[in-house]
Amino acid sequence: MKVVLLEKIDRLGKMGDVVTVKPGFARNFLLPKKKALRATDENIAYFEKERAAFEAESKDLATKAEGLKKTLDGQMFFVVRQSSEAGNLYGSVTARDIAALVQAKAPSVNHHQVVLEAPLKLAGVHSVTVRLHPEVTTSVIVSIAPSEEEAKNQTVKKEKKTEKKADQKSETKSEETAE
Repeated sequence: MKVVLLEKIDRLGKMGDVVTVKPGFARNFLLPKKKALRATDENIAYFEKERAAFEAESKDLATKAEGLKKTLDGQMFFVVRQSSEAGNLYGSVTARDIAALVQAKAPSVNHHQVVLEAPLKLAGVHSVTVRLHPEVTTSVIVSIAPSEEEAKNQTVKKEKKTEKKADQKSETKSEETAE
């Protein structure tokens, strides 16, 4: 089935592209969520006529998302979960759990915007991507531990390790330039 995209969709195309997708994907996702129109002559003409309005709306949403990105970028969130001594969680931390934490800083974020390959099942510090707009993503840090104190200690240890790595890299670069 051919459709005209009304917004940028990863791995599919950008706004205004006429793409061929499977009928189920179009019927069940793209069309109900108003992310695309069927590629009929009337709909293509309608899109071309309204293209400026669609682009203006997309830019407006992108600027709002940029503002949210500034508040969320690099923010640290703590999750308290029971875990074994090896660090395996009794349960997992899902996109819904992370979205609930992020909503304290940005109420408009929902669990569909949190990008996880799989639920987090290990205690430690994890970097999680939040897609605020099709063109705007940010990264937040989630620290998972049995208590909030341990979660804070994990983040301090991780920061020290990254500082040491940065120092080592700068030393090796300065040695290379000296030779």
